[in-house]
Amino acid sequence: MQIDAPTPPTRAWGDPLALLLASTGEGVFGIDLDGLCVFINHAGARMIGFEPDELLGRNMHDLTHHSHADGVHYPVEDCPIFKAFLEGLPCRIDTEVFWRRDGTAFPVEYSSHPIIDGGAVRGAVVTFVDITERKRAADALQRAKDELEERVGERTLALATALKQVRELAARSEAVREEERTRIAREVHDELGSLLVALKMDVNWLDKRLSEQEQRTLEAAGDMRERMRCKCQNMSRLIENAVDNVGRIITDLRPSILDHQGLWAALEWQAQEFVQSAEMSLNWCMDVDPDGEWPDPPEPLAMAVFRIFQEMLSNVGRHARARRLDVHIVVQAGVLSLSVQDDGVGALAQAFEAADAYGVMGMRERARHFGGDIRISSAPGQGTLMRLSIELPAGALA
Repeated sequence: MQIDAPTPPTRAWGDPLALLLASTGEGVFGIDLDGLCVFINHAGARMIGFEPDELLGRNMHDLTHHSHADGVHYPVEDCPIFKAFLEGLPCRIDTEVFWRRDGTAFPVEYSSHPIIDGGAVRGAVVTFVDITERKRAADALQRAKDELEERVGERTLALATALKQVRELAARSEAVREEERTRIAREVHDELGSLLVALKMDVNWLDKRLSEQEQRTLEAAGDMRERMRCKCQNMSRLIENAVDNVGRIITDLRPSILDHQGLWAALEWQAQEFVQSAEMSLNWCMDVDPDGEWPDPPEPLAMAVFRIFQEMLSNVGRHARARRLDVHIVVQAGVLSLSVQDDGVGALAQAFEAADAYGVMGMRERARHFGGDIRISSAPGQGTLMRLSIELPAGALA
């Protein structure tokens, strides 16, 4: 079997290196230890505005890398190209510019690789590419990003402002509601309460007089008076119930103990009232000195703490099915910590973050208005712990 000899390369492939330099779109040039150009391809020469023959033997740093982008002189000893090949290390830079023959600059990405012969550095080969379009695209992307961040910032600020206004409105509405509750409670106490007491006194007087007259009248008339006495006694009982209900309504609107004895006493009273009606046992612990550094806080803050405590107890009563309640109140370093823990059925954490958990949202908004925070820990079968933390103004009086 005859094997044909390989066809010898044609003259077109005579100098592969020259073909490679001519075909690449990147600029490529070589320099000696003095920085003088040894060779450069057409693409590189064209990018800086020269013909290749015009650059041979010329100092490439002085010709195309002499200044920074702002025009400040670029000392050759600071040039990464020369520092790299003098140290025998390669480098890659994409933050500088090259200068054209006409005095204009363009951003480049360049790399320098030392040429080593016999263990000694003889020069370097530098490749570079014009990255004007890349920079333009990057700048456009950065501008778009900055504009987007600015718009997001504006929207965030607008949302934050709107949220602040909503919270201020909610706080104002709550304050107005408390003022209205106070006014109604006083009017009910002063007007309706007084009328009921006066009516009860008149009914009792009438009952007493009918009893006296019964002893001095005939038996037939006495039967009518007995019926009238029963009616008076029934009216008296109804009036007593009305007086009790008026007192309860007044307390719900505005607990008088809060005005007369202060927050700390009001909290304990509310806890005792709750466990008595719910038939639960209470472990009460309060570490507060009302006569010391931390007397009752100002009225708006005291009312907010009291209402939050009421809502905590209300949650226990509605959902917990608990038998025991632990209440711990302490003021330490100016911060009030009020915790309510039950031994009830508990719930998943999501239940307290639900969109319809209005009681929890209301507590948190009240606390947030005064710079406070409410945290809730719960798990099915492990009860629920609700804790309010809020800073108290030192020495404030109710």
